[in-house]
Amino acid sequence: MIKIGVVLSGCGVMDGSEIHESVLTLLALSKRGAEALCTAPNGAQHHVINHLTNKESGEKRNMLVESARIARGKIRDVAGLKAAELDGLIFPGGFGAAKNLCTFAFDGADCKVHPEVARLAREVHQAGKPIGAICISPALVAKIFQGKHLKLTIGTDPGTAGAIREMGQEHVDCPVEKAFVDETQKIVTTPAYMLASNLAEAYEGIDRLVAEVLRLTGK
Repeated sequence: MIKIGVVLSGCGVMDGSEIHESVLTLLALSKRGAEALCTAPNGAQHHVINHLTNKESGEKRNMLVESARIARGKIRDVAGLKAAELDGLIFPGGFGAAKNLCTFAFDGADCKVHPEVARLAREVHQAGKPIGAICISPALVAKIFQGKHLKLTIGTDPGTAGAIREMGQEHVDCPVEKAFVDETQKIVTTPAYMLASNLAEAYEGIDRLVAEVLRLTGK
Protein backbone atom coordinates (compact mmCIF):
# COMPACT_ATOMS: atom_id res chain seq x y z
CA MET A 1 0.00 0.00 0.00
CA ILE A 2 1.23 3.51 -0.84
CA LYS A 3 2.01 5.52 2.31
CA ILE A 4 1.69 9.30 2.23
CA GLY A 5 2.75 11.51 5.11
CA VAL A 6 0.25 14.25 5.96
CA VAL A 7 1.92 17.08 7.88
CA LEU A 8 -0.41 18.85 10.31
CA SER A 9 0.19 21.99 12.36
CA GLY A 10 -2.61 22.09 14.94
CA CYS A 11 -6.39 22.03 14.71
CA GLY A 12 -8.22 25.02 13.25
CA VAL A 13 -7.80 27.34 10.30
CA MET A 14 -6.63 30.43 12.20
CA ASP A 15 -3.87 28.84 14.27
CA GLY A 16 -3.32 25.30 12.98
CA SER A 17 -4.28 23.00 10.13
CA GLU A 18 -7.41 23.85 8.14
CA ILE A 19 -9.71 21.05 9.28
CA HIS A 20 -11.70 20.74 6.05
CA GLU A 21 -8.55 20.60 3.91
CA SER A 22 -6.95 18.06 6.23
CA VAL A 23 -9.97 15.76 6.31
CA LEU A 24 -10.55 16.07 2.56
CA THR A 25 -6.92 15.07 2.01
CA LEU A 26 -7.39 12.02 4.21
CA LEU A 27 -10.63 11.18 2.40
CA ALA A 28 -9.06 11.45 -1.05
CA LEU A 29 -6.15 9.22 0.02
CA SER A 30 -8.51 6.64 1.53
CA LYS A 31 -10.73 6.54 -1.55
CA ARG A 32 -7.68 5.72 -3.67
CA GLY A 33 -6.46 2.96 -1.37
CA ALA A 34 -3.47 4.86 0.03
CA GLU A 35 -2.50 4.95 3.68
CA ALA A 36 -2.17 8.35 5.35
CA LEU A 37 0.52 8.68 7.99
CA CYS A 38 -0.29 11.83 9.96
CA THR A 39 2.54 13.73 11.57
CA ALA A 40 3.17 17.06 13.30
CA PRO A 41 5.91 18.78 15.28
CA ASN A 42 5.87 18.23 19.04
CA GLY A 43 5.98 21.84 20.17
CA ALA A 44 3.93 24.89 21.03
CA GLN A 45 1.72 26.66 18.51
CA HIS A 46 2.63 30.28 17.87
CA HIS A 47 -0.64 31.28 19.54
CA VAL A 48 -4.23 30.11 20.00
CA ILE A 49 -7.15 31.85 18.29
CA ASN A 50 -10.73 31.68 19.53
CA HIS A 51 -12.43 30.70 16.28
CA LEU A 52 -15.75 32.22 17.44
CA THR A 53 -14.35 35.70 18.12
CA ASN A 54 -11.22 35.52 15.92
CA LYS A 55 -9.19 36.87 18.85
CA GLU A 56 -6.20 35.42 20.68
CA SER A 57 -7.30 33.41 23.69
CA GLY A 58 -4.05 33.49 25.64
CA GLU A 59 -4.02 29.68 25.88
CA LYS A 60 -1.01 27.52 25.18
CA ARG A 61 -1.48 24.48 22.92
CA ASN A 62 0.82 21.84 21.47
CA MET A 63 0.84 21.19 17.71
CA LEU A 64 1.12 17.41 18.02
CA VAL A 65 -1.61 17.18 20.67
CA GLU A 66 -3.99 19.40 18.71
CA SER A 67 -3.27 17.66 15.39
CA ALA A 68 -4.12 14.35 17.06
CA ARG A 69 -7.74 15.59 17.14
CA ILE A 70 -7.83 15.47 13.34
CA ALA A 71 -5.87 12.21 13.15
CA ARG A 72 -8.11 10.51 15.74
CA GLY A 73 -5.02 9.95 17.87
CA LYS A 74 -3.05 8.09 15.21
CA ILE A 75 -0.16 10.48 14.66
CA ARG A 76 3.64 10.61 14.78
CA ASP A 77 6.08 13.25 15.96
CA VAL A 78 7.68 14.57 12.78
CA ALA A 79 11.11 14.38 14.45
CA GLY A 80 10.92 10.58 14.41
CA LEU A 81 9.65 10.18 10.86
CA LYS A 82 11.97 9.32 7.98
CA ALA A 83 11.48 9.60 4.22
CA ALA A 84 12.18 5.88 3.88
CA GLU A 85 8.84 5.20 5.60
CA LEU A 86 6.91 7.23 3.02
CA ASP A 87 6.10 7.28 -0.68
CA GLY A 88 5.21 10.98 -0.65
CA LEU A 89 4.26 13.93 1.54
CA ILE A 90 1.29 16.33 1.64
CA PHE A 91 0.92 19.62 3.53
CA PRO A 92 -2.70 20.76 4.11
CA GLY A 93 -3.21 24.49 4.54
CA GLY A 94 -4.44 26.62 7.41
CA PHE A 95 -2.55 29.45 9.07
CA GLY A 96 -0.65 26.89 11.14
CA ALA A 97 1.37 26.10 8.03
CA ALA A 98 2.42 29.77 7.94
CA LYS A 99 2.60 30.37 11.71
CA ASN A 100 3.77 27.08 13.23
CA LEU A 101 5.54 25.12 10.49
CA CYS A 102 7.22 28.33 9.35
CA THR A 103 6.99 32.07 10.05
CA PHE A 104 5.67 33.13 6.64
CA ALA A 105 2.59 34.80 8.17
CA PHE A 106 4.88 37.23 10.01
CA ASP A 107 8.09 37.40 7.99
CA GLY A 108 7.01 36.73 4.40
CA ALA A 109 9.86 35.71 2.10
CA ASP A 110 12.34 36.06 4.99
CA CYS A 111 10.54 33.37 7.00
CA LYS A 112 12.19 30.54 8.89
CA VAL A 113 11.00 26.90 8.71
CA HIS A 114 10.64 24.43 11.57
CA PRO A 115 13.87 22.41 11.26
CA GLU A 116 12.30 18.94 11.49
CA VAL A 117 9.63 19.83 8.93
CA ALA A 118 12.31 21.11 6.56
CA ARG A 119 14.43 18.00 7.14
CA LEU A 120 11.62 15.59 6.33
CA ALA A 121 10.55 17.51 3.22
CA ARG A 122 14.14 17.62 1.94
CA GLU A 123 14.63 13.92 2.62
CA VAL A 124 11.45 13.09 0.69
CA HIS A 125 12.46 15.32 -2.22
CA GLN A 126 16.02 14.00 -2.34
CA ALA A 127 14.60 10.47 -2.51
CA GLY A 128 12.68 11.45 -5.66
CA LYS A 129 9.30 11.21 -3.94
CA PRO A 130 6.46 13.68 -4.56
CA ILE A 131 5.27 16.49 -2.31
CA GLY A 132 1.80 18.07 -2.35
CA ALA A 133 1.00 21.47 -0.84
CA ILE A 134 -2.49 22.89 -0.34
CA CYS A 135 -3.79 26.46 0.13
CA ILE A 136 -1.09 28.61 1.83
CA SER A 137 1.36 25.74 2.38
CA PRO A 138 3.06 26.19 -1.04
CA ALA A 139 4.71 29.23 0.58
CA LEU A 140 6.24 26.87 3.13
CA VAL A 141 7.46 24.56 0.36
CA ALA A 142 8.82 27.54 -1.56
CA LYS A 143 11.01 28.47 1.42
CA ILE A 144 12.19 24.92 2.13
CA PHE A 145 13.37 24.54 -1.47
CA GLN A 146 14.56 28.07 -2.07
CA GLY A 147 17.03 28.03 -4.96
CA LYS A 148 15.53 25.03 -6.77
CA HIS A 149 13.19 27.06 -9.03
CA LEU A 150 9.91 25.31 -8.28
CA LYS A 151 6.66 26.02 -10.09
CA LEU A 152 3.87 26.50 -7.54
CA THR A 153 0.37 27.88 -7.12
CA ILE A 154 -1.60 29.40 -4.28
CA GLY A 155 -4.36 30.37 -6.72
CA THR A 156 -4.35 34.01 -7.76
CA ASP A 157 -3.57 36.08 -4.63
CA PRO A 158 -1.02 38.67 -5.80
CA GLY A 159 0.58 39.33 -2.41
CA THR A 160 1.35 35.70 -1.63
CA ALA A 161 2.34 35.02 -5.24
CA GLY A 162 4.78 37.93 -5.02
CA ALA A 163 6.37 36.51 -1.87
CA ILE A 164 6.76 33.14 -3.59
CA ARG A 165 8.52 34.86 -6.48
CA GLU A 166 10.72 36.74 -3.99
CA MET A 167 11.86 33.34 -2.71
CA GLY A 168 13.06 32.54 -6.24
CA GLN A 169 10.16 30.32 -7.26
CA GLU A 170 7.73 30.63 -10.17
CA HIS A 171 4.09 31.23 -9.33
CA VAL A 172 1.43 29.89 -11.71
CA ASP A 173 -2.18 31.07 -11.48
CA CYS A 174 -4.54 28.13 -10.99
CA PRO A 175 -8.34 27.80 -10.58
CA VAL A 176 -9.76 26.23 -7.44
CA GLU A 177 -10.80 22.97 -9.10
CA LYS A 178 -7.34 22.28 -10.54
CA ALA A 179 -3.96 21.19 -9.21
CA PHE A 180 -0.72 22.38 -10.76
CA VAL A 181 2.03 19.79 -11.27
CA ASP A 182 5.73 20.62 -11.45
CA GLU A 183 6.72 17.38 -13.16
CA THR A 184 10.45 18.08 -12.91
CA GLN A 185 10.51 18.67 -9.16
CA LYS A 186 7.54 16.36 -8.38
CA ILE A 187 5.69 19.13 -6.53
CA VAL A 188 1.88 19.38 -6.73
CA THR A 189 -0.07 22.41 -5.47
CA THR A 190 -3.72 23.49 -5.36
CA PRO A 191 -5.46 26.67 -4.08
CA ALA A 192 -8.24 25.09 -1.96
CA TYR A 193 -9.51 27.75 0.48
CA MET A 194 -7.27 30.42 -1.00
CA LEU A 195 -10.08 30.49 -3.61
CA ALA A 196 -12.77 27.99 -2.59
CA SER A 197 -16.17 29.32 -1.55
CA ASN A 198 -17.45 25.98 -0.30
CA LEU A 199 -16.40 22.47 0.72
CA ALA A 200 -17.16 20.90 -2.67
CA GLU A 201 -14.89 23.35 -4.50
CA ALA A 202 -12.06 22.72 -2.04
CA TYR A 203 -12.45 18.97 -2.43
CA GLU A 204 -12.28 19.05 -6.22
CA GLY A 205 -8.80 20.57 -6.23
CA ILE A 206 -7.56 18.53 -3.27
CA ASP A 207 -8.79 15.33 -4.91
CA ARG A 208 -6.83 16.21 -8.06
CA LEU A 209 -3.74 16.99 -6.00
CA VAL A 210 -3.93 13.63 -4.23
CA ALA A 211 -4.41 11.83 -7.55
CA GLU A 212 -1.31 13.53 -8.98
CA VAL A 213 0.82 12.87 -5.90
CA LEU A 214 -0.09 9.19 -6.05
CA ARG A 215 0.68 9.10 -9.80
CA LEU A 216 4.10 10.62 -9.17
CA THR A 217 4.98 7.87 -6.70
CA GLY A 218 5.16 5.56 -9.71
CA LYS A 219 3.37 2.80 -7.81
